[in-house]
Amino acid sequence: MTMEYNLTPKLRMKFKEPFGVLIEGSFNETMTKMKQLIDKEKPLEIISVGDVVSQNLHEYNIHPQLTIIDNRFLRTQSMPVTASVEKTIKVNNPKGTITKEAILAIKESIERKQHTHIVVEGEEDLLTIIAVIYAPENAYVVYGQPHVGIVIVRVTPEKKLQAQEFLNAMKPLEKLNKKKTV
Repeated sequence: MTMEYNLTPKLRMKFKEPFGVLIEGSFNETMTKMKQLIDKEKPLEIISVGDVVSQNLHEYNIHPQLTIIDNRFLRTQSMPVTASVEKTIKVNNPKGTITKEAILAIKESIERKQHTHIVVEGEEDLLTIIAVIYAPENAYVVYGQPHVGIVIVRVTPEKKLQAQEFLNAMKPLEKLNKKKTV
């Protein structure tokens, strides 16, 4: 496993803010609004990041092309997402990082256009950035905002640029691991 990026303390605070449109409410409220947006805007595809939002989408008969999960709810409770898929990929992605392995799995899954689950050993939250970078324009990347609702990122050139800027602001782990030479 080759790690690529590490979250900085400054960015950690920035990532607590919604990266897209926040839809507040209960499961039924958020899924009803999500369905209305899908019917109105007809996104090219849907990618979900997180166990609760992914499970809720499937239960509401909205099936993302790509689901990125870690089989955990709020990082503690086990919550396997139950939905049939064409392919399941397992990747390592430790907390606060984005690994090359995870980047490649997301990129290839989006290109393949199969209904895929990426199951992360570690943490999936930051992989929203990678999903936005590689998703086609006019797609939705959806993730949960714990205890509040869901966030829908409408993939646009501006959102792709913003996601790339977040990624560029992260510390490449190669720099963190190099010893200083005098």
